[in-house]
Amino acid sequence: MSGQLTLRSVSKTFAHRRVLDTVSLTVRPGEKLGVVGENGSGKSTLLRLIAGQETPDDGSVTVVADGGAGHLGQVLGLPDSASAGDAIDAALVEIRLLERQIAAAAAGLGDATPAELAQYGSLLTAFELRDGYCADARVQAAMSALGIGDIGLDRSLGTLSGGQRARLALAGVLSAEPELLLLDEPTNHLDQQALSWLEDRLRAHRGTLVVVTHDRLLLESVATAIVEVDGDRRSLSRYGNGYAGYLAEKRAARQRWEQAYAEWVSGIAHWTEWRGTTAHDVAPGRAIKDHNKCKYNGDGRRVQASISTRVRSASERLERLRADPVPRPPDPLRLNAPLGAAVREGAVLELREAVVGQRLRVDSLVVEVGQRLLVTGPNGAGKSTLLDVLAGVLVPDRGTLAQHGAAGYLSQETAVRHPRQTVLAAFAAGLPGSPEDHAERLASLGLLRENDFATPVGALSIGQRRRLALARLLRQEWDVLLLDEPANHLSPALVEELEAALAGYRGAVVVVSHDRSLRERWQGGELELAQGRVLVPA
Repeated sequence: MSGQLTLRSVSKTFAHRRVLDTVSLTVRPGEKLGVVGENGSGKSTLLRLIAGQETPDDGSVTVVADGGAGHLGQVLGLPDSASAGDAIDAALVEIRLLERQIAAAAAGLGDATPAELAQYGSLLTAFELRDGYCADARVQAAMSALGIGDIGLDRSLGTLSGGQRARLALAGVLSAEPELLLLDEPTNHLDQQALSWLEDRLRAHRGTLVVVTHDRLLLESVATAIVEVDGDRRSLSRYGNGYAGYLAEKRAARQRWEQAYAEWVSGIAHWTEWRGTTAHDVAPGRAIKDHNKCKYNGDGRRVQASISTRVRSASERLERLRADPVPRPPDPLRLNAPLGAAVREGAVLELREAVVGQRLRVDSLVVEVGQRLLVTGPNGAGKSTLLDVLAGVLVPDRGTLAQHGAAGYLSQETAVRHPRQTVLAAFAAGLPGSPEDHAERLASLGLLRENDFATPVGALSIGQRRRLALARLLRQEWDVLLLDEPANHLSPALVEELEAALAGYRGAVVVVSHDRSLRERWQGGELELAQGRVLVPA
């Protein structure tokens, strides 16, 4: 493969907000690159720049892929009146073009010149390299593997669900088998069987892959390198050795930061003490020997000169250290339960005979102190409604909720009720203490930059709002945590930190999550919902 994918000093701004700032990136031919970062950081923008659907404000994007490039966006860009076949043809546009060119060239072979015959041969070679003869068979196989094999190609897109449209687009772009494959969140709307098929398909891809995804299991299985898009700094960072290498380098960077901070603090303390005690160490009190005042006074002047030199040297070192401070590393994420929560007994939440319209009907649900419960079920099963009721933000039409302790709730949607409120004010709302205390506490979490504390909440990205909601959850103690899709909108590294904090939490936990990695690692009970009702195991 001789493809090339390079970004040099690329910048991109939307609506007065810079998303990427002089970023550079090189992807080697055949590499499988996972792109991670929280929602709103610029991952999709990066993919569209590579696909040529966006133009950089500054810098250059160079893409050379003789075997074609295929891009799967998060939205299928065709009208509802288009057919499923139109969507497939759009994905196979390069192969369809070759088919037409071959047919046109074949029609004139009777009196073709040597140059035209050579051109015809080149077209056939290009078609064979793309395995064009099997393209339609690949489409049918992919549609079947993705659970949409029964959709006719003449069916209009307007009659398909969002999930069906997404899977149709995925089937098309994979069946084109381009040399450069660009995928934006391809795991959305896929069940476990389809996910396993997709992982196998991407591992077997013979060209270059750039995939934007929050799915950590897909990254573990497929990615050979990771690029993280930092929305706060509008930058890219590259990590080798796949997802494991990404996490290892994140841990190593944290250790280097902690070591640098410890050395800076130690240096400040050392030179402060040195400056304060050096006169005493250099010139201890002593008696005049041999009644020689001249020598005594001369020695004293030399001692004073030495003291001045050493004090000046210590002061200069302190000035240099203070001019280039190492910021304190954020505290590890910690979810707090009240003292003694682990040894208490009884219920922390009791829901009885609860009914919410047609969305939810629960006869009885008791969450015990320290219990861990994963709520599962398909979309629309009533999972978020259940957590809304348990959190007390939704009053059921009938039934009762008894809360025997403080409940902390991280809802799935991060609503902005006061868009002009600053980040710091939103974090501190309802808490005692001074603004300085709140700022120190928020800074210690490391979830938001101090430069953003005065930013209106309405100006934050989706990922920043999610981190603010998480910061509010971390600011006090809870007897029970109610977490609705806690991995949503966050970077994989932060989700790993959150899972570690959750493992050390001693209170009760009720979690709703589609995150495959979280579900595979889950240690606790499960509660399955279907059509708003709790399924009782047979």
